[in-house]
Amino acid sequence: MPGGRLTRQDRQLIATGLARGLSFNEIAKSLARPTSTITREVARNGGPNAYQAHRAQQATTRRARRANQAGPPEPIADDTGGRDPETVRRLEARFTEMLVQAGLPRMPTRVLASLYTTDTGSLTAADLARRLRVSPASVSKAVAYLEDQQLIRREHDERRDRYVLDDDLWYRSMLASAERNATLAAASREASEALGAETPAGIRLGKAAEFLQQLNHDIVEAAKRHHLLER
Repeated sequence: MPGGRLTRQDRQLIATGLARGLSFNEIAKSLARPTSTITREVARNGGPNAYQAHRAQQATTRRARRANQAGPPEPIADDTGGRDPETVRRLEARFTEMLVQAGLPRMPTRVLASLYTTDTGSLTAADLARRLRVSPASVSKAVAYLEDQQLIRREHDERRDRYVLDDDLWYRSMLASAERNATLAAASREASEALGAETPAGIRLGKAAEFLQQLNHDIVEAAKRHHLLER
């Protein structure tokens, strides 16, 4: 059924499509599924060259069995503010999907969504691992990415680190993005000069540098303006 779990027949059609050289998008359309569903299914089960329908079905059965043996999920967090935990879970999932569609990696977005749906905006690594039912290593990689993007900050709480959102989160993130744009603009300008500013390649790179520089300026000015208004 479109939108439900992949069936054994779906997986056989995926395998057939891959064997015929169809793209993930073409296979997804034939099954009336999102392309992301096919992409995850194939990546999880050996990739395009090694995907086998029966092995993928067996792996899915094993994962479902382990999940059932693990018992029901733990409460979403201590800080639900009296809210229904299932409602909070659905909101987290929706927020995660929106950020993934915007281009952020899934695991970091799950961490960010968890932080956003707590009143404190603060969780430890252990909190996140329990809440998301993932390994500490997965949490560590996700928070490292978010820290690099300046979307969260780390605070030391007694013997533990806590990961925190604050009111300046998006402002600092936009400035960090602007710094990366500025670096790219400078590299494009240097490449233009190295190739010859009047050559077709040089002109192309020069235009890219001008665009990035102007975009960077507009982003920084808009971010600063809104930041001052909010204070």
